[in-house]
Amino acid sequence: MSYYADAGFIPITAEALPDRLDSPTIQRFVVDGYGPLSVLGRSDADRILLAHGAGAGHLSIFMRQFAATLAAQGVQVLAIDLPYMQHMNEQGRRRPPPPVKQTLAQFAGWYDLLVPLAPEPLWVGGKSMGGRVASLFASERQCQGVIVAGYPFHPPKQPERLRVSHFSAIQCPMQILQGERDPFGTYDDVMGYELGMNVDVVWLADGDHDFKPRRASGTNQQVLIDEAAIHAASFVRAQRAEASVDHSTLV
Repeated sequence: MSYYADAGFIPITAEALPDRLDSPTIQRFVVDGYGPLSVLGRSDADRILLAHGAGAGHLSIFMRQFAATLAAQGVQVLAIDLPYMQHMNEQGRRRPPPPVKQTLAQFAGWYDLLVPLAPEPLWVGGKSMGGRVASLFASERQCQGVIVAGYPFHPPKQPERLRVSHFSAIQCPMQILQGERDPFGTYDDVMGYELGMNVDVVWLADGDHDFKPRRASGTNQQVLIDEAAIHAASFVRAQRAEASVDHSTLV
């Protein structure tokens, strides 16, 4: 059996997907023409399309915990593996991600498939590279909002290679959940950037890029992942509440 079949993924057509997205249990599909998709939570809540980082797919321990906590907080998670990650998992061999424009196009394909399948808003987001791709998507397309777990502001030890030039084109709310010691953007680094009034940065005490703190901090990675997901769900709910208030004042 394949990697995904062993993990409980079942093949499904894109046409059959709408009837399977409203379940309280975790569902795992391989969508024909798209790839692996895990669905956590019901579709009568806010939703988020969540992409993985460069080196591990959406079944990594980090991604599974982050997604599960988001779903427990009332946000439906639609977590995907991009094609290169699917091939990497099936072949058991590491490979680098393709150029970001190709990844962005694949992410946009998933968004276009999923956005009309429920009336609730669809956010975009991801871990590290996946979050960067989501932010690039939001700089080109109108969407509800962006959630990023560990934004790769720059490559480690190369702070001059910033990846924020597109932020000014993002019009929707955006929240970045960042470890204070993240080598892709520490607290001291990021506090010097002008990110825009719509960007909310939440700092996770002593966390690294995977939100893992040092032992002396008195906390642990699992606590910080849950903390990040709870912040994200609260941010999503707050934006819905604010939109409802704005709408009511116009009526």
